[in-house]
Amino acid sequence: MSSTLITRPLISQRAARLIASPHAARSFSSTPTTNETLKEIETRLKSVRNIGKITKSMKMIATTKLNKAQRAMNDAKAYGEANAVVFKESSLSEELASGPDSKKTLFVVVSSDKGLCGGIHSSVSKRTRAELGENSETQIVVVGDKPKTQLSRIVPKNIVLSFNQIGKQVPNFADACVIADLIEEKKLDFDKVKLIHNKWISALSYESTVVEVYNADTLKLAPKFAAYEVEDDQLIQDLSSFAMTNAIYTALVEGYATEISARRNAMDNATSNSQTVIGGLQMKFNRMRQSQITNDLVDIITGANAL
Repeated sequence: MSSTLITRPLISQRAARLIASPHAARSFSSTPTTNETLKEIETRLKSVRNIGKITKSMKMIATTKLNKAQRAMNDAKAYGEANAVVFKESSLSEELASGPDSKKTLFVVVSSDKGLCGGIHSSVSKRTRAELGENSETQIVVVGDKPKTQLSRIVPKNIVLSFNQIGKQVPNFADACVIADLIEEKKLDFDKVKLIHNKWISALSYESTVVEVYNADTLKLAPKFAAYEVEDDQLIQDLSSFAMTNAIYTALVEGYATEISARRNAMDNATSNSQTVIGGLQMKFNRMRQSQITNDLVDIITGANAL
């Protein structure tokens, strides 16, 4: 009985001292918040680490694909160079090659469906808007869901044909033939084609470019073609169709290589940034954990001194 009477006052005095102690008050008020914050930081660390693993994997995949894409691009450039030689040697005058005021122009915008590759898609979209100018009646053919979405916000009525699901693998000549054939089947009224795509500069840079291709009627007016007596107009028509298919094929393959390179660079930067964020969060986590341990030690020491 006596021991019970003595113990109760001691417990009450100890509790009173702990509550009255400034160290104890600080510990009681800050510990729950610190625990909650540590949990949040730990969750963020886990999320950033997972994102870093994903971006690193995507970088490795893009690096593997890039070698194959570059080889295909180098082979496809021969087609584009052949087009350039034909139009250069045909001596098309500046008057024939003038702008939309004198010629009906069809825009073919080439990009892809996938994102996470920097400004690849916005590059061709901005170039298209610049080339369109104030001409609101120009027809547009879009390859890729990304540029289609961007251009649909500005000139939705101008888009007459669109393609997707092209570019999952290295594009081939058959893909270009499908696009060119559907453009011809659509019987679009145009005198020349402005093909807009991303041009490979190096593994770290690219730029949007415009390639012009003329239809059969325009080619017939070229001085070098007019010098020949062609009995069958189908020859010029076939040349025009083949030239457009060549240009589309070159744009598809070069655009694909540019996209893979840009994605690799974007994922490399994202992986580096994730490591920086992880380092900052880890340091913050360690400091807050050290602070929590210090507060717990203060509680223990304060309680021991109160006995």
